[in-house]
Amino acid sequence: MRTGMMALALGLLTLRFLPVLPPVWLWLLLPVLGLMCLPFRSYPVAFYLFGLSWAGANAQWALDDRLAPELDGETRWIEGRVTGLPHQGEGVVRFQLSDGQSRRARLPEHMRLAWYNGPPVKSGERWRLAVKLKRPVGLLNPHAFDYQAWLLAQRIGATGTVTAGERLAPARGAWRDAIRQRLQAVDAQSRSGALTALVLGDGSGLSRDDWQVLQNTGTVHLLVISGQHVGLLAGVVYLLIAGLARYGCWPSRLPWLPWACGLAFSAALGYGMLAGFEVPVRRACLMIGLVLLWRLRFRHLGAWWPLLLALNGVLLLDPLASLRPGFWLSFAAVAVLLFTFGARLGAWRWWQTWTRAQWLIAIGLCPILLVLGLPISLSGPLANLLAVPWISLVVLPPALLGTFLLPLPYVGEGLLWLAGGLIDGLFRALAMLAGKVPAWVPAAIPLWLWGIGALGAFVLLLPKGMPIRPLGWPMLLLLAFPPQSKLPEGIAEIWQLDVGQGLAIVVRTRHHTLLYDAGPRLRELDLGERVVVPTLRKLNIDGLDLMLISHAHADHAGGAGAVARAFAVKQVISGHPLEMPPQLDAQACESGRQWTWDGVQFRLWQWSFAGDLNQRSCVLQIEAQGERILLTGDIDAKAERALLDSSLAVPTDWLAAPHHGSRSSSSMALLNGLQPKGVLISRGLGNSFGHPHPTVLARYRKQGMAIYDSAEQGAIRLHLGRFEPPWTMRQERRFWRDPPPPNP
Repeated sequence: MRTGMMALALGLLTLRFLPVLPPVWLWLLLPVLGLMCLPFRSYPVAFYLFGLSWAGANAQWALDDRLAPELDGETRWIEGRVTGLPHQGEGVVRFQLSDGQSRRARLPEHMRLAWYNGPPVKSGERWRLAVKLKRPVGLLNPHAFDYQAWLLAQRIGATGTVTAGERLAPARGAWRDAIRQRLQAVDAQSRSGALTALVLGDGSGLSRDDWQVLQNTGTVHLLVISGQHVGLLAGVVYLLIAGLARYGCWPSRLPWLPWACGLAFSAALGYGMLAGFEVPVRRACLMIGLVLLWRLRFRHLGAWWPLLLALNGVLLLDPLASLRPGFWLSFAAVAVLLFTFGARLGAWRWWQTWTRAQWLIAIGLCPILLVLGLPISLSGPLANLLAVPWISLVVLPPALLGTFLLPLPYVGEGLLWLAGGLIDGLFRALAMLAGKVPAWVPAAIPLWLWGIGALGAFVLLLPKGMPIRPLGWPMLLLLAFPPQSKLPEGIAEIWQLDVGQGLAIVVRTRHHTLLYDAGPRLRELDLGERVVVPTLRKLNIDGLDLMLISHAHADHAGGAGAVARAFAVKQVISGHPLEMPPQLDAQACESGRQWTWDGVQFRLWQWSFAGDLNQRSCVLQIEAQGERILLTGDIDAKAERALLDSSLAVPTDWLAAPHHGSRSSSSMALLNGLQPKGVLISRGLGNSFGHPHPTVLARYRKQGMAIYDSAEQGAIRLHLGRFEPPWTMRQERRFWRDPPPPNP
């Protein structure tokens, strides 16, 4: 039976690694093949096929529920009900709309909407909204968070921006949102957001600084992922009833064991529902339920059997859970603890158990965090050593009790005030620790090297005294100090990052790195901080020799501050240095300036008679082994004519589309003068500017140019000097992504 359950789990998990989904008829055939295996006692094969079929069918249902392509970009009036917990901050309300209906159009069951400068929206309300609909997409960058996979895991079939709306019905049955509003109204010593995260699993009230502190110290799970708190609450209830029965305080007419198990599971289930019933909570509730059920029958369940059943239970209820990073971290952390403390000879003292658990979890999760592309907290073991008991034993009891006693005047509010003060003290201590030891974002490494490091972590988790255990350290340290591969002399690696409606291009030679523009910043969204900085770290870049900002518009220069804070930048050049922040100490772009890095030549140009910021864009030409690319910023047709009179007016292989392909740029004169064979377009999908303009695309196609569009193909990598076609992120196939468009 256990082998069958392992095969079922393997079948359910296979979905995560499929590049494409097979046709529907195959999903229908797999269960039939599984049934045919049963008479031959091939139970593992049958269970594997059952799991794969169920996971694949669910994925296909979720993909079929996405917004129809013909509705992408349209604005429609929609009626629907607000579900989940809406988030309002910095001038925008974000919420989920379910059961949306529109005339003459089928809509997805769940949609994620944003309403800029909109009114307060409450869960359970029914609204009529004018929404500009979009198919669920996300930015695609190397080793970055996959937003499109997260949307599919949440079964979000469309996103959209609300332009107008009216409330049709008040909130009904939205008890979680009502509790959140009560918690936010309480004086919790400025920590109501942290209390809401701890009690309800809703981290929207935490500030960006709070998130950074939690990430740097590896304590995010304490406030948002509350699986361990569910187990703690169930254990407290069980031990309380067992203690009352032992000392004769429990009613004799009531058998204490069934009541203890029933009330413990009810407490876990109730807190799980309060916390949103996410994957870690489901895992905890399933494991608790199994342990209590076996306890009622006076049987020893063991450690791994509940984890395996919980894994299958979570995946059967939601096969797309494997697309979420939290799923892997939750089950991996429990597996590390079971492996660490299971079948050991001799007993550890309590303080040895607690300290070793933190370090061993850090070692065990290190390969998981690395493959998921998440930061690794170097201070996590020390921080969790203090923070876990503080939150679980000191903060959580008054927080939960205060929440349930809010109807009583002063009592509930007093307990929450106390819990808020306790959390505030913890955050102050964690902030001091995070300031000294920030999180580590390791560089991406090849799969074979990751496998060696993962094997090293496994060896280190073996019991003390195993002869091969010391070999684990050098194997694990390969993850931190991987062998470096240098670009050949005379070759430049160029990454055009996917930053939406903006531009950020990374240029690397053998020993130098240049960043051309730093991505956009709009309101609270800083793509320099969210995309450019993490990508540079994943590319194993620890400093910039030059940051060249073409001009001072926010879609090109908005992320420069975040990049400068994260990396040592030796020099900053801008097409309009007076408009740049003073701390960047930007220098002016000098036409005619040129230099050579590792056999790669660089030349600058700027129109001296420019009339606006776009025309003053600093243009960069890069040449490697005779292959050229021209980075043009936002110059228009007038600046392009001036460029054709400069020394840069030579045959060019690749052109970064001027002004994102706007109608006022990419003139036929420029295309005829440079004769590029391909163009790289950086823009946001469905942007309000209409970039790239259809007439510009027609010019590109008339010239026979290959078109590489970040909105359709994600980040684009070009090895200049090899005369090879670029590689795009969309070529890295995943079943939830659309295939890359064909090129002429």
